[in-house]
Amino acid sequence: MKSEFTGRHMTAVLVGGFGIVIAVNLAMATLATRGFGGVVVENSYVASQKYNGWLDEARKQQALGWSVDVKRQSGGTIAMALHGVPDGADVTAQFRRPLGEPGTTELAFAAAAPGRLVSTTPVAAGRWIARIAITAGGDRWTQEVHIE
Repeated sequence: MKSEFTGRHMTAVLVGGFGIVIAVNLAMATLATRGFGGVVVENSYVASQKYNGWLDEARKQQALGWSVDVKRQSGGTIAMALHGVPDGADVTAQFRRPLGEPGTTELAFAAAAPGRLVSTTPVAAGRWIARIAITAGGDRWTQEVHIE
């Protein structure tokens, strides 16, 4: 016996289909907003007005010739090898997660050898973005490094 496809059947198909689409969109939007911990810039117009100044600062920073190699060690501590950085420079590092739970961690570093620093505490496993700042005299140098 064949059953007839009625208007009620069509209504059920439309409501069910759109219900699935809406549920998936809500789920994806929820995951997206929970996975992003902040904003890139507060006000894009103000940031655009500062852009040339940021380029000038980057050129001055590059002219210093400083660089840093950052690596996670087996115990979870972070090792930094400083290149071209004057002795007695103040080095700070702030770690944040690129995705997921927002939050930052500041680590203290101790000298392990000349030009080499090691964090006094380990960082949790996973991806991190380290914002390293070095200040010596009137010069300031910053860099962001991704750590796996």
